[in-house]
Amino acid sequence: MSNLKDKIYSILRKPQLAGLATVTKDGKPWVRYVMTMTSEDLTIRCATMVAARKVGQISQNPEVHLTCGITNPMEMGPYLQVQGRAALNTSEEARHGFWSDMLAPIFSGPDDPEYGVIEITPYYIEYVTPGSREPDIWTAD
Repeated sequence: MSNLKDKIYSILRKPQLAGLATVTKDGKPWVRYVMTMTSEDLTIRCATMVAARKVGQISQNPEVHLTCGITNPMEMGPYLQVQGRAALNTSEEARHGFWSDMLAPIFSGPDDPEYGVIEITPYYIEYVTPGSREPDIWTAD
């Protein structure tokens, strides 16, 4: 991994609350909080109900934006602005692979038919360091 990609992964690898923006049918942005985790390839995942509004919006337009990295506003550190394409994955492998007991209050288990995983494939990430005038830019190869 490149040094920048390592720094990005160090932020994304921790479960965290992130702002996920999708596009509505009339072309307007819609933002909501999601809990995210990622793998070393920087694919970002979050759990969802398969009938959720965001799933419908993603099926109409897969372009999404994610802001994440600030877990304590009193200790302002680097954060990320992520552009990517999202898709719903309801395969057994995806659902079981992402499952956490933190999801148990919402879903009956990894085989709950209402449970799915949104997978976001980033193509552009800004690594923003507070106080810096320009972010470091990562793009997919």
